Formats: sequence, C-alpha cells, structure tokens
Amino acid sequence: MANKLNSADSRTRSSVSIFIVVGLCCFFYILGAWQRSGFGKGDNIALMMAKSGADCSIRSNLNFETHHIGEIGSTDDSESEPKVFEPCHPRYTDYTPCQDQRRAMMFPRENMNYRERHCPPEEEKLKCLIPAPKGYVTPFPWPKSRDYVPYANAPYKSLTVEKAIQNWIQYEGSVFRFPGGGTQFPQGADAYIDQLASVIPIKNGTVRTALDTGCGVASWGAYLLKRNVIAMSFAPRDSHEAQVQFALERGVPAVIGVLGSIKLPYPSRAFDMAHCSRCLIPWGANGGMYMMEVDRVLRPGGYWVLSGPPINWKNNYRSWQRPKEELKEEQRKIEEIAKLLCWEKKYEKGEMAIWQKSNNADSCRDRQDDSRATFCKDTELDVWYKKMEACITPYPKVNSQDEVTGGKLKPFPDRLYSVPPRIESGAVQGVSVETYLDDNKLWKKHVNAYRKIIKIIDSGRYRNIMDMNAGLGGFAAALESPKLWVMNVVPTIAEQNSLGVVYERGLIGIYHDWCEAFSTYPRTYDLIHANGLFSLYKDKCNVEDILLEMDRILRPEGAVIIRDEVDVVIKVKKIAGGMRWNTKMVDHEDGPLVPEKILVAVKQYWTTGGNNSSSSH
Repeated sequence: MANKLNSADSRTRSSVSIFIVVGLCCFFYILGAWQRSGFGKGDNIALMMAKSGADCSIRSNLNFETHHIGEIGSTDDSESEPKVFEPCHPRYTDYTPCQDQRRAMMFPRENMNYRERHCPPEEEKLKCLIPAPKGYVTPFPWPKSRDYVPYANAPYKSLTVEKAIQNWIQYEGSVFRFPGGGTQFPQGADAYIDQLASVIPIKNGTVRTALDTGCGVASWGAYLLKRNVIAMSFAPRDSHEAQVQFALERGVPAVIGVLGSIKLPYPSRAFDMAHCSRCLIPWGANGGMYMMEVDRVLRPGGYWVLSGPPINWKNNYRSWQRPKEELKEEQRKIEEIAKLLCWEKKYEKGEMAIWQKSNNADSCRDRQDDSRATFCKDTELDVWYKKMEACITPYPKVNSQDEVTGGKLKPFPDRLYSVPPRIESGAVQGVSVETYLDDNKLWKKHVNAYRKIIKIIDSGRYRNIMDMNAGLGGFAAALESPKLWVMNVVPTIAEQNSLGVVYERGLIGIYHDWCEAFSTYPRTYDLIHANGLFSLYKDKCNVEDILLEMDRILRPEGAVIIRDEVDVVIKVKKIAGGMRWNTKMVDHEDGPLVPEKILVAVKQYWTTGGNNSSSSH
C-alpha cells in the first residue's frame, strides 16, 4: 500500500515540475517578445527617446552635400520649443574670442603677451551665432584649395600688397591665388623643401610631424603634405591680416598662436622637425627661452631649421639692411644656446641653417657640468597656461648611449598602428598595449558606422576635421587619408594625457579647455567629432557655450557627429534645435538597447545681409 502511495506522489510531483518548466518557457518567450517590441529592457531608453521625439534612423532629407540655395529640412519638433539663438552683428564675422584685437591692446607687449590667449569673462561671452560673410561659398576641394581661396570667404587684400614681391598671395578677380612662395622661398616652396630634403630624411617617412613657427599663410606646410609630412603651423593674429585664416581656407592645418610668455600647447617630444622661415622670433633673447621651448617639443634626433636673419650674416647683411655687429651678436647667441641644448649643426648655406637634437642625455655629458645649464623641474605634462621658463627639459633615462630617448619610432605610415613607445613603456596611466589595440578596433568599427550615416565622410568633401576629445587618436587613424586631416584635441581635463601618443602615431593635435574658445577663426572646420565630450564637461561649463563655439568654427553646411549617453544627447539635440542645425539621433551600431547614441547634424547655409538660411525658423 505504501509503495502505491509513493508512486502516486512521485507522479504528482513530476506533473507539477513539467507544468512549472512549461510555464517558465512561456513566460520568457513572452518577455523576449516584449523586449524586442521596444518596451523590454528599455525600457527607459526607448520611452525617453519616444517622448523626446528622437528617431533612431537617418532621415532621408538630412543632406550632407553642399548647398547655397534651397531646403535642407527642418529639425524634428520636441515637446517644448528650443531657445532660438539669433545671429550676431555682422562686425563679428571673423571674431576670435580669445585673440580679440581690442582686448589684446589692454595687455603688455613684453614677450608678445598681448598676442597670446586672453579670453572674455563669462559676462562678455557672445550668446549668438557668428554669421558668414555675404557671398560665402564652400572652399575648393583639395588639392585645388591649396592654390585658390574664394575672395568672399576671407575678403582681405592687405597681404597681396605687403607681400607682393615674395609670392605669398595674389588677388585674381573672385579668388586669391597662392603661388607657393614665401619670404625665404620666393621661387616656391617645392625648391625650398628639396634643399631641406638633402639633409633631413623627409622622403622615407622618418620625419612625419613638423612645427612651423610664424607660418604666414602656411605654404611650407601646404607643400609638405604631398611628401607625407604634416605640419602644425601657427602665427599670431596681428598686422598680417588673416594669415592663419587663409591657411585653413586652403585646407592646411594651422592655429592662431605665438611664442610668447606661456608654453606651447603641445606635449614634450612631439615633433620630428621644427621650422622658422624669417619668423621674427628673437631666438637669442630671454636666455634662449624660445629655443629651449622648441627643444622641449622636438623629438630626440629631431631637426630645427632656421632660415633668414641672422644666418650667414657676413654675406647677407647688406641685403637685410641691418648692422653687421647686431647680426653677428644674434647668431653668436643662437650658436651658444644650440650648443647648450646639444644640437649639432648639420648644414649652413645661403640663409639656411639646420641643427639636429641629440638622441639622449648620455651623448651630451658635457652639459651636466655646464653651470649655464638650468633644468626644468615641472613635469612635462603641465603646459596649459603655464609660464615659459629659460630651462632645459631633461631627457628621460636610457639604458645605453645608442638608445633613442622615449623610444625609436617606425617610419610613417607604419607608426600609425604600431604600439607607441609611451604606451609600451607604461607612461600613459591606465592604458596598456591591450587597451590600445582594443581602442583601435573599436574606432575602426565606429568609423565604419559613420560611413553608413555620412557616405561622403572620407570622399574629400570634408577636408578640415576636428576631434574634440581625441583620446588615443583612434578616430583620426581610422580616417587617415591624403584627402583630409584631423586636429586631435585632448581636453586639459581628460582622464588620460594622451596627446604624446597621438604624435607618436604620426598625427597632430593640441591641448585645449573647451570651457574657452578654440584658437582659430570662424568657419575653419568641415566636420567636427565629439565623443563623450559633453559628459566630460558636465558641471564644468555651460553646454550652450560649447555648442556655440562648435557653431563658430564650423563651416556652413559642415557636419557634426556627437557620440554620448542618451540623456546627454537628448539635451544637446534640443539646444542645437535653436542653432540653425538640422539634427537627427541615431542608434549605436550595436543596436537600440545600447545607451550610447549618436547625434548627427548639418549646419544650415546662411550669411549676413538677409534671411537666406537654407531652412527658416
């Protein structure tokens, strides 16, 4: 009897178990269907996007082609109307907030302090949209843009008169023509670079990154590009009207800057070559401070080129119309400082001299006993708004006299994806070799997704590109092409100081704090990329100010890609709705359940003098 009861009880338990398993299967099937319908894990994300009016697909009428007349399309309506930003007064067409000419006159002229960055206080910041000049047109595609700039885009003729005999720039009807000349190379930059290449290994990729101090209209940098050398050119906003603006209109990397009283916004050991062609920098002044700053940013084994006064003064003083004794003393000081820096002179002919920096401190033992050699104590990472000093940046230690301090780089383009020495040595906190390799894979994936959104992203339509939060340079590396260049910006508040890595990859970039305006003219970038930037600056400064600065430096009909957390993107999208941007939110490439979203935008075409926006409010 007991056996029969046990058998019945066992069958009952078995039936209950089967019922429970079947029930659970049905429950999870229904739950999965519910999630796929958009109301499962998201859910909060899906509901937020539905409420905000966001659409996770690209609108067919979000147009990335250039326009000057006609409709592009309007931004989606949201629950509340966005704040509308009005156009600024036409006098602000070429406004550079941190290099404003009127504000500059309030600062001392000593050491070019008045030409350095002096940003407006919060109460003086413009809360309006900088207009393009009447008649503005999309720049010519590269390489035609190297030689021609539409007059309407930068309508300033003073350089055509001031530099007429030096072949800088010529005015021809509706365009400016740039013959490729310069003060030290009136016969053309190509012949000048050929002279450099007879001493400096430019052809084999050993020299990839260059710094041009006092660049003029950047013809040196423009002609280096076809030799696979990319130059960071800078010049002040001064009496040479719009020289940096012309450089960027030509599609050549450049920023407004000066060797003055603060350190250059670049990492130590960044450039393979530095150059000054009659740049009017007093190299021997202030105890050699400016040469020491060039030494800081120059890679071990790198080259410094100086052409123009006082080089070879004995043969040139008459043509320069300057006293022999003055020129003699200038060159003496330069030679003395170069010796203190352990630079070896490799060449001097005509008005050009070339020095090479030592590979390490062991090859410069005499300097250790020189009482004139004062070494810097600050860390090499601390340069933003830091005072320049007449001190020598120490070399990192090496194990042998043959070793290159900081590690030897491969020739470009191999160095683009090889492991940078700063990462291999563990110099970048929190970044390992594995992290670096994974980051490269991730950015190849992201950029492939961007190509599906903006099919012309690397077609040549976008020449001047900026990455506002560049990290390890993965975005720029994935886009690398002769048709474009990327300004890799590493924010001063970034978790990792990675700009040295960017340069070791053969790319260029700059430190910057996005609570302030960037050192460039309006309308100088075709495409701006911002990955995690708004999350980084959350509670640091006003989102509106960052977006207005992006609008200032973006060309009409330029594009923006913002990648960030969904709540951040929704906030940015709403503000952008009042800025004459056409926007659309897009899912992460891994699907709608990923909380990171992409906002793509196109800036409408509009200029001063009338309601000619391609989309009205």
